[in-house]
Amino acid sequence: MQVIIPLAGKGTRLRPHTHIVPKPMLEVAGRPVMDWVMDRLEGLPVTELIFITGHLKEQVEQYARARYRYPSRFIEQRVQDGTAGAVNLARPFVREPVLIIFVDTVFEADLTLINRSQADGIIWAKEVEDYQRFGVVVTDRDGYMTKIVEKPSEPISKLANIGLYYIRDTAALWKGIDHVLTSPANKGEFFLTDAFQHMIESGRKILTAEVGGWYDCGKLDTLLETNEILLRKGAARRREFPGVTIHDPVLIEDGVSVERSVVGPNVTLKAGTKVSDSRLAHTIVGSQCTLSGATLHHAMLGSSVVVRNFKGSGTLGDHSEVIGD
Repeated sequence: MQVIIPLAGKGTRLRPHTHIVPKPMLEVAGRPVMDWVMDRLEGLPVTELIFITGHLKEQVEQYARARYRYPSRFIEQRVQDGTAGAVNLARPFVREPVLIIFVDTVFEADLTLINRSQADGIIWAKEVEDYQRFGVVVTDRDGYMTKIVEKPSEPISKLANIGLYYIRDTAALWKGIDHVLTSPANKGEFFLTDAFQHMIESGRKILTAEVGGWYDCGKLDTLLETNEILLRKGAARRREFPGVTIHDPVLIEDGVSVERSVVGPNVTLKAGTKVSDSRLAHTIVGSQCTLSGATLHHAMLGSSVVVRNFKGSGTLGDHSEVIGD
C-alpha cells in the first residue's frame, strides 16, 4: 500500500506562518502534526510515502527523509487547483491501493480495517454537532457512502469528513478524478470528494468508518484545543522551578528555564526557551525563545522569538521580536 500525503491541495489557514513553517510541521504537544499522523501507520503494509508539497518542498523533504523510515517521493504542486489536482499528481507513481491523508488534523483510528474490508474504498468520518461547518458523509443502512454534502443547512448527516481515505480500486479513482478535472470547477476548485461521488455513481462501494478522535490543527484556536487534548492524553511533562506556579497540563522540555512566572494551563515550552516574570496560558512556545514580562494567552510562537513587556494573543513566526512599553 502506498500513502499519498497532499500538503498543498488545501489552503493554509494559519496565515502568519504560511511562508515560514509548512502546516504539517506546525507543532502540537511538542511534535509536528505530521509526526502524530505518521504514528498511525504502524502495523500497516506501507511501501512508499508520496508527498504532494507546495512551495516549501525542500523543508518538507529534508524533515521527512531524516525522520521517517519509509521510502518517500516528493512532488511539488505548482498550480493550486484543489485536492483532486493534488492527488492526481501522484498518478504516474501509483501501482497499488492507496491511503490518502490530509495532515491538518490529528486522528485516532484503527487503520487495520484496511486489512479486513473488501470495499472499493473507505472514508473515515467523525460525528459532530456543528455539522454546518463541514462536508458531511451521507450513508445507506449498511454504512456505505451515498454522497458528501458541503456545509449542509439541514441535518442530513452529522458525520464530518476528516480528510482520511483508503482506495483499493485506484482505476476507479483516476476515472473519477478525470471526470472532475474535465468538469467545471466547484467553487473555483477541483475537489477529491467529487471524484469519490463519481466512483459511487459508477457502482463502486465506499465504506464509512468512524474515528475515535479527531482533532483539528488548521487554525489557532483548534490547534490550541488539540494541544490541550494531547497533553491530557499523556503528552504532558511537568517540571518544577523555584518561585514558579504551574497549572496542569503543561509540556516543559529539558533545557527550559522559568523564573518568577505562572505557566499553564495548556502550555508547551520547547527546549532552550527562557521565561521570566511572565504569565502564560493556552500558548505554544517554540525552541530558543526569550520571554520576559510577557502575559500571553491563546498564542503560538515559532522558534527564536523574543517577547518583552507585552500582553496579548496571536501568532509569531520564527525569529520575530515584540517589545512592549
